Amino acid sequence: MSKNIPELYGSLVFNDKEMKSRLPRDVYKALKKTIDAGTHLELDVANAVAVAMKEWAIEHGATHFTHWFQPMTGITAEKHDSFLSPTGTGEAIMEFSGKELVKGEPDASSFPSGGLRATFEARGYTAWDPTSFAFIKGHTLCIPTAFCSYSGEALDKKTPLLRSMEAVSKEATRLLHILGNTDVKRVLTTVGAEQEYFLVEKEAYSARKDLIFCRRTLFGAPAPKGQEMEDHYFGSIRPRVEAFMEELNEELWKLGIPAKTEHNEVAPCQHELAPVFETVNVAVDHNQLVMELMKKVADRHGLTCLLHEKPFEGINGSGKHNNWALSTDTGINLLDPGKTPAENTQFLLFLAAVVKAVDEYADLLRISVATAGNDHRLGANEAPPAVVSMFLGDELAAVVDSIKSDTFFTSKGKVEMSIGPKVIPHFTKDNTDRNRTSPFAFTGNKFEFRMPGSSLSLSGPNVILNTAVAEELKQFADELETVPEDSKNEAIHALLKKVFTEHERIIFNGNGYTDEWLAEAEKRGLPNYKSTPDALPHFLDEKNITLLTGHHVFTREEMFSRYEILLEEYSKTLHIEAKTMSEMVQKEVLPSIFSYVSELTSTGLSKKDLMPTISTKAEEKLISRLSTLGDSISDELDALNEKIRTAEGTADSLEAGHYYHDVILSEMETIRQLVNDAEELIPEEILPYPTYDAILFYV
Repeated sequence: MSKNIPELYGSLVFNDKEMKSRLPRDVYKALKKTIDAGTHLELDVANAVAVAMKEWAIEHGATHFTHWFQPMTGITAEKHDSFLSPTGTGEAIMEFSGKELVKGEPDASSFPSGGLRATFEARGYTAWDPTSFAFIKGHTLCIPTAFCSYSGEALDKKTPLLRSMEAVSKEATRLLHILGNTDVKRVLTTVGAEQEYFLVEKEAYSARKDLIFCRRTLFGAPAPKGQEMEDHYFGSIRPRVEAFMEELNEELWKLGIPAKTEHNEVAPCQHELAPVFETVNVAVDHNQLVMELMKKVADRHGLTCLLHEKPFEGINGSGKHNNWALSTDTGINLLDPGKTPAENTQFLLFLAAVVKAVDEYADLLRISVATAGNDHRLGANEAPPAVVSMFLGDELAAVVDSIKSDTFFTSKGKVEMSIGPKVIPHFTKDNTDRNRTSPFAFTGNKFEFRMPGSSLSLSGPNVILNTAVAEELKQFADELETVPEDSKNEAIHALLKKVFTEHERIIFNGNGYTDEWLAEAEKRGLPNYKSTPDALPHFLDEKNITLLTGHHVFTREEMFSRYEILLEEYSKTLHIEAKTMSEMVQKEVLPSIFSYVSELTSTGLSKKDLMPTISTKAEEKLISRLSTLGDSISDELDALNEKIRTAEGTADSLEAGHYYHDVILSEMETIRQLVNDAEELIPEEILPYPTYDAILFYV
């Protein structure tokens, strides 16, 4: 790795430093105004930026440019065009105009649109997002862009996110002005995205069709050792993994991605990377690059990176923790309680807005993380339950209680702790613990939303968070803006008391893994949507349509399109999994059973030929068990194939989603258990794919 990390950092990014040094002063000021204040960018400014950007990119070896966008597939897309422009005299020049920078025209017909676009209506547009810096990937200048249809509907993940950022900034700034903070012009959402992932041998990955096509194993008998010894979490990083992490960090730092923390996670072969906080739009862009680079760098090390939420049964799956906060353009974190949270009116109002938002729109938060992969993870012991609740910690919970009861709050303050030996220095205990079982936990000066799955784009959860909080801030501002100054403190206290009293059901500081909590959550009336087909229809509840259209984050048509896209994606995912299982059972599992039964039969007959009185009980026993399992697997395979045909003929997308969840998944689980039982009886050299033993402990 390069020793000069500060020099390496951002070296492939057309960042503020590069713009300031390469652009004329008036052009730089105009561009900064667009980035910082969201003002319109004139074409002459775009032309000047394009020239400087092209020259910088060519200096760094770029030959092409692309509008890098995020369609509804959940991954990124790009179409490369060269800077080359023939002159007509047998020569060529390198050109790049402001028009090419600002607008692109990819084919929109082949991306998911949920009915917004007909197949024959191909034209779509990409539009430059100047708030996210351009960067170089390989030999291509990548320009972050939004993506819309010919008629202007958002077909991507970025556009709604930018709209939601404007919504929360507008309402937060308005409330701050009412509180007297008139120097604030803009409020930014910031996010730190912790990314969990698995690393496995590329050779093992390539030998399993389920990992190739589904990104998760459809079979797998448990290894003798799993994660029960708790010896992998924060354990010593193996040399091969450390080499991968070192190269990954270098690649990320070149792109200005502030990768900060890396460690082993709980499950064998599982790891985590955490960056420093960034503006949410940039954080989402960077997280997409993190996932892409993890796969590329792993491949160079003979490894495969798995980002599926539950690639292996019986051990922890992978999440993506969304650490969310609000900060002013004057540098104030609005979720920082300060030294005296009970007296911090500003903090308490924003806390109340988040509490109210999470309670009223818990269904939308659950929907924002609903995928086929994440359904396997939510509710397991490594992830929060599907019920949304909030953890505030003892101190904040006591503040809330004192407001509700009109009693005086006395802070315990920072508690000094010592753990015994005199050589260990005293340290200060935090006022909030970490609750790994809470879907939405306050962690000192931010909220950690723990429900997103590891492969998910974080655009969706942050669109919902931003918009829901914007709505509550709007209601607060509406209520307080006409209150006389001398009555404002009393009005704020009354508002806080009302909010914390009416929405206390969402606050839970206990263990979210227990059955008792699920029963308690039901008593409180909290929604519990255990599967994606259960959750998605509520996206179109009228209150949710009113929220998202009222803040101009989605149009009504865009909401219906996303509902259809997400349902189709769910059914297609399970369809691929079911077809893959069917093929693996037919072509790999059953032949391996027959092969071993044949080998056992030959062994038994050979023993009888050599010594007629010798016992072949062991062979007969294994033959009987395997034959019975083979028959059961064959019968269940026939049932699965019949159910797949039924699912393929189901036209209604919601009906199909429920059928895949209730019927197909259940049948697949039956086959999984039977195959796992057979796998435990068959020698590894006869099995057609590497086992969990071979995959999880050899990197």
